[in-house]
Amino acid sequence: MAWFGVLGTLALPTIMTGCDRGPREHDGIFKAEVGRVPASPQRPGDPDKGYEALINRSVVTCGLPYRVYRKHAGTRPPVPGQQFPGRTGRNAELPYMLTAHVAQSGVELVTSNCLGCHAATFNGELVMGLGNEFLDMTVDPLRVVEELGGLMADGVEAAEWRRWAARVTVIADDMMTETVGVNAARNPTLALMAHRDPRTLAWSDEPLIEPPPERPLPVSVPPWWNLGKKHALFYNAEGRGDHARQMMLAAILCTDSVEEAADIDVWFVDVRAYLATLKPPEYPFPIDQGLAEQGRGIFQGKCKACHGLHGEDGRYPNRVIALGKIKTDPALARQGFGESDRFLKWFQNSFYGQGSQAAPALGYIAPPLDGVWATAPYLHNGSVPTLAALLDSRSRPTYWAFDREGDARPVYDQGQLGWAYRTLKQGKAGAMSWDERNRIYDTRLAGYGNQGHAFADGLSVAARAALLEYLKTF
Repeated sequence: MAWFGVLGTLALPTIMTGCDRGPREHDGIFKAEVGRVPASPQRPGDPDKGYEALINRSVVTCGLPYRVYRKHAGTRPPVPGQQFPGRTGRNAELPYMLTAHVAQSGVELVTSNCLGCHAATFNGELVMGLGNEFLDMTVDPLRVVEELGGLMADGVEAAEWRRWAARVTVIADDMMTETVGVNAARNPTLALMAHRDPRTLAWSDEPLIEPPPERPLPVSVPPWWNLGKKHALFYNAEGRGDHARQMMLAAILCTDSVEEAADIDVWFVDVRAYLATLKPPEYPFPIDQGLAEQGRGIFQGKCKACHGLHGEDGRYPNRVIALGKIKTDPALARQGFGESDRFLKWFQNSFYGQGSQAAPALGYIAPPLDGVWATAPYLHNGSVPTLAALLDSRSRPTYWAFDREGDARPVYDQGQLGWAYRTLKQGKAGAMSWDERNRIYDTRLAGYGNQGHAFADGLSVAARAALLEYLKTF
């Protein structure tokens, strides 16, 4: 993992019903039922100010001293086309996923920002809000921390580095995934909660509540451009109420007081307002419009009830589907609903829980499908490499890897709608090196299953082809 990857790492069953059902509270903990998610009012913000803040500020306020960053990274300018417009000052010299920040000590730092996970390239273009599905979180981050520590001199810079390094050390084991591309997301956040007083946000070197299990469950990073349609955040719809407070929880790595969190909240409301205006990119390749029109009717019959219609005026149901109906890998939903009460209580007692609720449901929300063709791999854990495989569960590979050389991006498969991949005969146990092992997606691992969502299995080959063509228009 590149060192900026270390900096950037910090997101009872009932029958389905069409009625809105808000979360129910018991002993300071909220749980939600499956079915429709009710809307919550959001604080107004300025989208233009939000964009400027997103590309020039960071909720992560600790990091690497700039002098040491330059010593390590050299003076190479950002790659042409790999920078967002409007980056100012030192930020214009840094890769888009890093931000310059001056600490209270006066030391200039290089810190992570949200874009390390929430921006990526497609067809040679940097796309805001596209999840980074090639981030490598398989390598122990402490190797990078120790390497950078060797470049440090004594003094105030070293103190700033030690502060960042101490936090990364706490979450190191919680960050490491089994496969390149999937994201640890939830687990390191829970680990940091365990080391903070929820009411003051003060840091404790020793955990104040039991930390989460060290092995993180994998998640695929969802696209930001659907935020404006969603009543709840995260795959189990636990992010209810004020979305800005939920989204700025990445600040938990470094923010040591309520006052500092409140300062971030002032501008993060604008960030949320900007993200709610994002639109998906347009499909950049040819579309058979006649075939797509055939797929429209199939979509109306098979997909609309859960996923709604696409486009600016498309109705989105905001519906959580019960595990017994969706039948996808249940581990993430079960962990959030049944094994996380201490973290739900921490959130509700903290600054981040003011005006918002962490209220998981025992199921997964059916997401909007705007720009779905760009968001491979699929399902909440990224276990299905293409949309074609998502629509035919019998074709899904048990073991697979992206078809690429080294760290190069694989070619986009315009027929299957996803990144080119290779089906493998065996899983990680048969790998000849650690690098090979970490690039294999093994659906036999706990939490990595690719089952479920078999609703299109009964379609003919021709009908699935028409449906795929229609999804290109989203």
